[in-house]
Amino acid sequence: MKKKKKLWQYLLLGLIAANSAGVMADQASDMQKMLNDQVMAKPFSVEDEAKLNSYIEEATKRGTPPKSEPSKYWRKGYTCGDLRRYSWNDYRDCSYYHHYYGYYWPY
Repeated sequence: MKKKKKLWQYLLLGLIAANSAGVMADQASDMQKMLNDQVMAKPFSVEDEAKLNSYIEEATKRGTPPKSEPSKYWRKGYTCGDLRRYSWNDYRDCSYYHHYYGYYWPY
């Protein structure tokens, strides 16, 4: 009798584990879809990149140093691309700073 009870317990635990693994796979799939949708929702404009490159070239020719004060939206772990959602000017200034010094604003 004890062996049958243990066998049922193992089967039950196996079914629970298999079910939770399926749920976790579904959750991971849903999370990946959500992240993909967020990335695709961000605008990208080649025209804007041309404006940015033009700005950087002109500022470099004039010898204008970049704005040293980080944007008010600047956070640890950010890159210039993260600032695009807040302000074109912040994105532009960050990009020029990064081009000029070779690293991002300090935190």
